[in-house]
Amino acid sequence: MSFKDHFSRQSAAYSRYRPGYPPELIDWVAAQAPDRRLAVDCATGSGQAAIALAEHFDTVLALDGSLNQLRNAAPCPNVAYVGALAERLPLRDGSASLVAAAQAVHWFDFERFHAECRRVLVPGGVVAAWTYGKFQLDAAVDAVVDDFYEHVVGAWWPPERRYVEEGYRTLPFPWREARPPALALETLWDLEQVMGYLASWSSVQRYKDHHGRDPLPGLRGPLESAWGGAGPRRLRWPVHVRLGFA
Repeated sequence: MSFKDHFSRQSAAYSRYRPGYPPELIDWVAAQAPDRRLAVDCATGSGQAAIALAEHFDTVLALDGSLNQLRNAAPCPNVAYVGALAERLPLRDGSASLVAAAQAVHWFDFERFHAECRRVLVPGGVVAAWTYGKFQLDAAVDAVVDDFYEHVVGAWWPPERRYVEEGYRTLPFPWREARPPALALETLWDLEQVMGYLASWSSVQRYKDHHGRDPLPGLRGPLESAWGGAGPRRLRWPVHVRLGFA
């Protein structure tokens, strides 16, 4: 089956500029699993979540349908990168303790994905999906980024983006759920890192495909003015988690 590939062409930027996940999130997700033998990271991208989970599990199977993404993934001794889809997990029945999807499950065929989770999870195994929204800094920077998000590239977001905007609250999730702790990730980034992150947005790539030009140069001036200096600043990214048990 095919998959919705919005990131292969900007996989290098995705690998370099996507933020990592807070240790508190990974610790909590891993603690819910019935054992620490095998975790599966679906749509691993450049492997940020897989590598973090590898500190808690004997083996992490990191899957992605994009070979370009896997080529940019960071190596880790107990992480196995495999070209495969979340809707067709290359695992035997009842073999995984955790199936995770970081910033990705909204792209999946939900019915097929959840059916595969039921098939491969051990009794009491865990399904975990998390996402983060736009970063927050201050009123001036946030207003510039919000305007770019909504009025420049807003028409070019795939429809699935709404699940992220809604904090995964409306995501189909047919599991007995646990209540997650309040979580956020933080990054200390300079303006170049922010511009690199924005370049990894799927809406930016689709805008470029349609208009034949990059929208980011037009953003740089207003964002530089709002940023207030050349140094790094601390960004806060709200994190939303859905976690349930087989």
